[in-house]
Amino acid sequence: MTILLAPMEGLLDCVLRDILTRTGGIDRCVSEFIRVTGTLLPERAFLRIVPELSHGGFTPAGTPVRAQLLGSDAMCLAENAARLAEMGSHGIDLNFGCPAKIVNRHGGGAALLQEPETLHRIVSAVRRAVPRHVPVSAKMRLGYHDDSLAVACAQAMAAGGASELVVHARTRADAYRPPAYWERVNDVRLGVSIPVIANGEIWTPEDARRCRAASGCQMLMLGRGMVVDPGLALAIQRESAEGLLAPPGEPSLAWEKLLPLLGQFWSLVRARLTRKQQAGRLKQWLNFLRRRHVQAQTAYLSLRTVSDPLVITQWLQAQGVLLEQ
Repeated sequence: MTILLAPMEGLLDCVLRDILTRTGGIDRCVSEFIRVTGTLLPERAFLRIVPELSHGGFTPAGTPVRAQLLGSDAMCLAENAARLAEMGSHGIDLNFGCPAKIVNRHGGGAALLQEPETLHRIVSAVRRAVPRHVPVSAKMRLGYHDDSLAVACAQAMAAGGASELVVHARTRADAYRPPAYWERVNDVRLGVSIPVIANGEIWTPEDARRCRAASGCQMLMLGRGMVVDPGLALAIQRESAEGLLAPPGEPSLAWEKLLPLLGQFWSLVRARLTRKQQAGRLKQWLNFLRRRHVQAQTAYLSLRTVSDPLVITQWLQAQGVLLEQ
């Protein structure tokens, strides 16, 4: 049983990767995408997105991080992949799933799922550019307008040398609307000989169990579900190993155990982000947490109009949250 933490632009950055991997259950992270547009990026550009590269490519909890590249120029992606490999990334991941209009308009992300031959060319170039011991993986959706090319795209990537494939079980047209089509992930899995990881609409251990059954995948990638319930990965791992079921409807991590993580998160936000960004970053996570925690709803409403980091710090301390200095 392997669980990956998803790349989510503007949300699952190095700060939240740090916090969520402290809870346990995550075997590997994939970074937010690093956009490549015709140039070899300097090391500082990679370190800005993946600062873990300065520490052996691991989060402080010891979870390996694989850097993700986004672009459509095969040779340029290959050059940047080679540099990332030299910097110690735990593999190279390629983004063929981003649904953002601005990315797709420039021929990147999910737009490439209309061109299996281009996918093959990109993966092949990156595979040739990095040492054999460095894994090259990819993340895709089921398609762009529809899922008619899902298997063909996966086969093109596998033939190009991808060692692993994450499939978000929706098309670009589906965006993030439920349901996730886990059965179609099974079709992809049966069409290639490399490991396939299922992703999409996994919010609870029960969802994980149903996803594994429908997709045939034993490896999962968690995104929003892990942000909403930071104990989800560990709960899934425990259920898989020990058959321990969490009570239905209850979060996997109690609020009392989440509070210290909230304090650690705020301390990291204060240290890494500008003053103008800090309040919004905390409220962004609280907005996700309140889907499962009534206490997070109270916190969100209390801080919704607050922009002064000092006021937020005082409020957290009043709730008994210990803040790192």
